Amino acid sequence: MTASPLHPIVIWFGRVGDMILLSALLDVLAARYGGGCHVIGAGSWPGEIYATHSAVARVSALHRYTAWVFDPAWWRTARALRAARADPVYVCETDPRKLARIRRLLAASGTDPRRCLMLAPEPAEACSHWVDRLVSLGRLTPPAFDAAAYPWPCPAPPGAPRLEVSAAAQADCDAWLEDKGWRERPLVLVQPGNRRTMRGRRLRLSAADDKAWPLERWGALLHRLHARLPQALIVLCGAPRESLLLEWIAAAAALPAVVAAELPLPRLLALCMRAHSMISVDSGPAHAAAALGLPSAAPRSYPSSASSAANTSSMQLRTGQRLRRCSIRARSGAASRRETAVCSMLRASSAAGSARPARTQRAMRCAWSPAIGTATQARPQARVCNSVSPPLQTTRRALLISSQSSLSGSSAVRSRRGGSRPSPGAAPVSTVL
Repeated sequence: MTASPLHPIVIWFGRVGDMILLSALLDVLAARYGGGCHVIGAGSWPGEIYATHSAVARVSALHRYTAWVFDPAWWRTARALRAARADPVYVCETDPRKLARIRRLLAASGTDPRRCLMLAPEPAEACSHWVDRLVSLGRLTPPAFDAAAYPWPCPAPPGAPRLEVSAAAQADCDAWLEDKGWRERPLVLVQPGNRRTMRGRRLRLSAADDKAWPLERWGALLHRLHARLPQALIVLCGAPRESLLLEWIAAAAALPAVVAAELPLPRLLALCMRAHSMISVDSGPAHAAAALGLPSAAPRSYPSSASSAANTSSMQLRTGQRLRRCSIRARSGAASRRETAVCSMLRASSAAGSARPARTQRAMRCAWSPAIGTATQARPQARVCNSVSPPLQTTRRALLISSQSSLSGSSAVRSRRGGSRPSPGAAPVSTVL
């Protein structure tokens, strides 16, 4: 007897990159339970990301910083949860403060704990990939449901982030490109800002922002990128509040082929489907590019050892069917560090741009190897900005070769999202709420 379709409820108050990674779990749950998921997030981006996704039936977005008693969206979501008493609930949040909000929401809606599964916190040294953790959670069934009635789907879901861009967003992007006169030119997207760049409504360049690059390094990269791709238009992308930073970088480059553009998220996603490649310091746009099949390269900073005179980082780059390992050594001189970072980023972006879509799509359908996963988010410890040249992570066609840092004489513990796929017999990382 076939079980009746259900609409799984998936809760995560993550940022843009987190919500894009969540699509791997949504595909699994929609295929298992036969109905689209109800995604509950915080902020405006969950609705923008999943406006037309085939695995999503509904999106509820709470205000991120509004107290629940004053948030109308909180009360609407509580009523929706109360009405969906037959559906399973999957909680992907691990932040304690956000979990307290979620528990309050579930309690107010009268949700039975036996219908809920929660992603268990993981020790930093485990380093399981976030997508692996989400897919492992999707294999589990809350105690209130019969697991045999909702088996693992066949054919299996892709197990990787996947986004869909609406026809309206694509039409808006086409009209915007036509208005700018850029429609016939190959586009290289560059995302220099990140959430640490903006505090409130002001631009703040802080030493604690370990994703930031100096303006002269951006200028050097853009000049070399233009020399490698003279026919391409280099588009500096950012939110409206980052317009000043984009103008500074464009002025530092002083190239006619470099332009600045303030892009809302739906237009950025549509632009990713048309662009040649992307360079992004922020994981959100990098995840979006990977999920939409856009070749991309992302600089990353990792904790450094104060006692080590030099830091050696390793980058793995998948080009076609071969896997190359490049060693990038950041020497003590500032000029050599800038040269290393710019040259390494240029090589990564050039190699990513030569991706072969058909071959990579075949690789995406195959089982993951320990070296290959989807886009990941690093959580480095705070340190002085640009003390070493950032190592690289390179995403290609929804695949990522995770960078791994080898610190000479250092035993620093890194808290990061990345790693290898757990073995088939590994215990699932989730608990009952």
